[in-house]
Amino acid sequence: MDVPAITIRPDDLTNQEVLDLLRFHLDDAARHSPPESVHALAPEDVRSTGVTFWSAWDGPRLLGCGGLKEIDPAHGEIKSMHTAQRSRGRGVGAAMLRHIIAEAQRRAYRRLSLETGSMDAYAPARALYARFGFILCGPFADYRHDPYSTYMTLELAG
Repeated sequence: MDVPAITIRPDDLTNQEVLDLLRFHLDDAARHSPPESVHALAPEDVRSTGVTFWSAWDGPRLLGCGGLKEIDPAHGEIKSMHTAQRSRGRGVGAAMLRHIIAEAQRRAYRRLSLETGSMDAYAPARALYARFGFILCGPFADYRHDPYSTYMTLELAG
């Protein structure tokens, strides 16, 4: 399997392919979780909640996406991170995660957190985050305990 040349760029959520990937991400979350446990954001929510958003490309081919939301001046949250099915296992998620961590450090956050599913379908995502040093934590920000959610956090050097 070839490794893509990954270019990560800011995204204004106007490209239909990116919008379709975000909608797939939301639909995929709904397939694995009851409605009250789906914390993925629809494209209009990404726009309205102050999430900084990026898309990953190999030339004209969309590989994935991810976002960063400020919880407070010292704490950020990873949002809407998703790799296109055809690009999984090729380093796209790791590249996006490195990019988001670097931006969190540039913003001088002391902590970066995320919520992902607790079901088997999310095991690859949880393993990726763990490889980058994220550890399990309790709910943060406005989240509440939910058996369908896994919360993880990474302390950033400050």
